Amino acid sequence: MELSFDAHGLTVLEAKKQLERLIASADQHVTSIRVIHGFQHGHAIRAMVRDPKELRSKRLVRPKSTMNQGETIFIIQPNSSRTGV
Repeated sequence: MELSFDAHGLTVLEAKKQLERLIASADQHVTSIRVIHGFQHGHAIRAMVRDPKELRSKRLVRPKSTMNQGETIFIIQPNSSRTGV
């Protein structure tokens, strides 16, 4: 299952905090999160999203670029604290 996160209109700090919360709270069936950061005006958020050292999450496996330069997909591992629920 995939979730979507739209970062349009957010600052880098706001996007980072909200994205970290979304990753942490995503249910065990979520395997990816599509981050829509924009192409023309989303450079700072795109750089933050694509740098694996920027986000604090044990669930984050890797960011994956797509053909759409305005989005990045995060591959995440299951939330172990919620398995078996």
